[in-house]
Amino acid sequence: MASKKLYIHNTLSRKKELFEPLNPPFVGLYVCGPTVYGDGHLGHARPAITFDLVFRYMQHIGYKVRYVRNITDVGHLENDADQGEDKIAKKARLEQLEPMEVVQYFTDRYHEDMDLLNVRKPSIEPRASGHIIEQIEMVKDILKAGYAYEVNGSVYFDVEKYNKSYQYGKLSGRVVEEMLANTRDLEGQDEKRSSVDFALWKKASPEHIMRWPSPWSDGFPGWHLECSAMSTKYLGEVFDIHGGGMDLLFPHHECEIAQSNAAQGKDAVRYWMHNNMITINGQKMGKSLGNFITLREFFSGEHKALEKAYSPMTIRFFILQAHYRSTLDFSNEALMAAEKGLKRLLQALETLQSLKASDKSTVSVEGIEEKCHQAMCDDFNSPIAIAHLFDAVRIINSVNDKTDTLSANDLTHLKTIFQSFVVDILGLKPEAASTSGKSDETLKGVMQLVLDLRQQARSQKDFATSDKIRDDLAALNIAVKDSKDGASWELK
Repeated sequence: MASKKLYIHNTLSRKKELFEPLNPPFVGLYVCGPTVYGDGHLGHARPAITFDLVFRYMQHIGYKVRYVRNITDVGHLENDADQGEDKIAKKARLEQLEPMEVVQYFTDRYHEDMDLLNVRKPSIEPRASGHIIEQIEMVKDILKAGYAYEVNGSVYFDVEKYNKSYQYGKLSGRVVEEMLANTRDLEGQDEKRSSVDFALWKKASPEHIMRWPSPWSDGFPGWHLECSAMSTKYLGEVFDIHGGGMDLLFPHHECEIAQSNAAQGKDAVRYWMHNNMITINGQKMGKSLGNFITLREFFSGEHKALEKAYSPMTIRFFILQAHYRSTLDFSNEALMAAEKGLKRLLQALETLQSLKASDKSTVSVEGIEEKCHQAMCDDFNSPIAIAHLFDAVRIINSVNDKTDTLSANDLTHLKTIFQSFVVDILGLKPEAASTSGKSDETLKGVMQLVLDLRQQARSQKDFATSDKIRDDLAALNIAVKDSKDGASWELK
């Protein structure tokens, strides 16, 4: 059983609640994954990193987590609702490919991006197209319960009827009557009884590529249905946590709640978690604004809005520097600041391994670990945990500079803290390990050779050569630091 009391902000109750799993120590966690019809972007990175943090920390404090993150490969229409062409099918038609070729290509690229960001793989990663039978069965259950109707081979959820028995809008705070007042025009949706109704099953038009047989027509499931069906299959009718981006709160997650209640007569999710939105230089990310930047463009720097390339670990650290429920604004200045902060933290992690213990400590490390846990147990407050880790960085640097000392026990304790929080929980690792370990080792070897030559010049009292080596390295943003134990270096 978990060793810590964990509090989670539940979107449904709009407050922090003590987390108590349904079947301790097991935790069921479902997160809406990507729709794979294009390269991954920041909107993919934030929920992936947010719930990777949740996954890692829950495991760290003793929970056994079944983490399910889906892949949406069917049912996502042009307007993300009930009309238009399936986005995967459209891309396949334009590029003369099979739809599943498109799915596989972009799924592979998504996984590559997640590996670079050091996002752990989920326990299960189901695809919508692999669970058509389960979705059809759920539609049958909803029809049987009387909360859906069929029109011309398509099946729609009856929101107004459902709202008489349950509360549609309880997650998002929307009111059906107000929604009706604002959406009376049913142009292009004349099959529906009401504008607020949504599709459970759509009859496929003749040109629609992705289709499956059903009791109502050859067609495909509505977008909202897949998560209800797959979460139930892998986590049961009631499970612990459902997560995703704030943009999914309405209509997607609201419709999930309605579908589960209609099919099963009860709420499926006990705690709802939503990460907030991402902006770029204060604006919402969008292709029309010219600020839609893919993860690969961040990593390469090949976008007009970027002043330079930013490594995957810089992106990860920047996301973790903000609380997951706060809006996150990307800018070159903010990313450069994050890059410097990450370097300080990882440099301290490396320095820590070479520190030598003394007989006693002149500085206290007591309380740092507990403060980090308190931050993480307070709704996964990673920025506060990071702030406490930087308190430890100052201690590490003061010991390295011979200003302070640490006993063997305190030194071991500090190493445990950094391994647990920096590496295992925050998922940060040296840049070279996330890109090319070989190039890192080469750089270390070259720098050792340069420092040896500089030391040889100093020992021969050739201070002009020694100073030139130091100054030339400084011009390359490499700082050389002399001490009585020899010289060390770091990238500025």
